[in-house]
Order: sequence, then structure tokens, then C-alpha cells
Amino acid sequence: MSNQVEIITQPREANGTADSRRLRHAGKIPAVLYGAGKENEHVVLDHDEMFHNLEKEGFVASILSVKTEKGPQQAILRDVQMHPYKPQVMHIDFLRIRESEAMTIKVPVHLVGEEEAPGLVEGGILTQSINEIDITCLPKDLPEYLEVNIAQLEMNSSMHMSDIILPESVQLSGLMNVDEEDEQALADANHAVVSIVAPRAPTVEAEEGEELEEAEGVEDAADEESSEEGESSEES
Repeated sequence: MSNQVEIITQPREANGTADSRRLRHAGKIPAVLYGAGKENEHVVLDHDEMFHNLEKEGFVASILSVKTEKGPQQAILRDVQMHPYKPQVMHIDFLRIRESEAMTIKVPVHLVGEEEAPGLVEGGILTQSINEIDITCLPKDLPEYLEVNIAQLEMNSSMHMSDIILPESVQLSGLMNVDEEDEQALADANHAVVSIVAPRAPTVEAEEGEELEEAEGVEDAADEESSEEGESSEES
């Protein structure tokens, strides 16, 4: 289970666009805590503290202890709204959780075994298509990340979601409701996580272009040499 992170909040006294703007100008973030059959709680967070939390990879997959005026409540990060072009958090949603209920959450994907992967040893190019993946589990079983071992990955090969070795009691949300006998549906849902492909060979046009540049370089050098000889003759 991932470590529990404490989030300190303050009650939000007013709602609306104008109040949200005022809070942001004061270095705060408007937020809401909802779910688990309880009333929504509108709260305020310190921007800088939350911004630094969001920079930590494991934060998105953490069980949070959100402290409000009603006491600490377990929750997960459900949504983060960022400013379109400034490094500013605009709004945050927290979802309450129950220990006995499964939840769906994104967790990071970590690659291991790069040094041994035959495809990389042969000079292949590594492409990681999925950096985060949705899983479903009980709060007590939440991992900080999923590990994908590519030590056996060959050239021009991929590892898919179904190839991930999952911790006990953890399921991939995207594959949970897929009929395993429906090959097309399974193929559509079973996305590639990481691939190793061979480097692209130089194209014929590129090779011809390089040869032309070399030829032009030789001609330019010859012209310069001829010009220098002509000037030398005139001087003599």
C-alpha cells in the first residue's frame, strides 16, 4: 500500500467565480471533497504546498488524509485542473474512499531490465506508450506503481497491458469487463505499454542528398583552387 499523505485544508466561506479568483490571487486553491455518501465539502488549500506535492510521482497514487473542520477523511486525488499556460493549480477534486470498497485510480508505470533487454542491446529504440495506468483495488492493496520488466524484450516487440504482472488483489480497470473470448475487443483494450523498434535506415533520398553535397563541396574546392592559381599567374 502506498504511504498516506496528510492534506491540511481550510473551510471555504463562499463559492462562485469571483471568490475562486480571489483565492487564487491570495495563493490558495479552491477544492472539493465528495463521495462515500456524504455531503460535499468545499475547502481551500495552500497553492505552493499542493503544487510541490503534485510534482512527486507517487502523490497521485497515494491514500490522502484530508483534514477538514469535520475531521480527517481518507480520499484519493480525483481531478486536478491546471492553468492553460502558467504553472498554477486552478482547482482540485478529492474523492472519499471506504476501506471495504474497491476504487479505481491511476498509478505510474516503471520500467526495469533495460540493461538486459536484447532489443536494446542490439541498438533498438525504446518507446514507452503508457506512463500511467488505471487499476482497481481496495485501498489497503494500492501499490505506489506497477513494475514492467522488459529484460526479455526483443527487437520489434512489445509488451501489452495483459503482460504486466500485477500485485495480489489488483486488477487492470481497462481489461476487467472485456470478454476474453472476444479477440477483437480484447485486442482493442489490450494496449501496448512499451516497445522496442529497430532504428530507421537512411532513406535513398537522404543518401543521394549527402552524395550531392559532397560532390558540390569537391566542385567548390576545385573552383577555389583554380581561382587562386589564376590570381597567382596574374601577379607574376
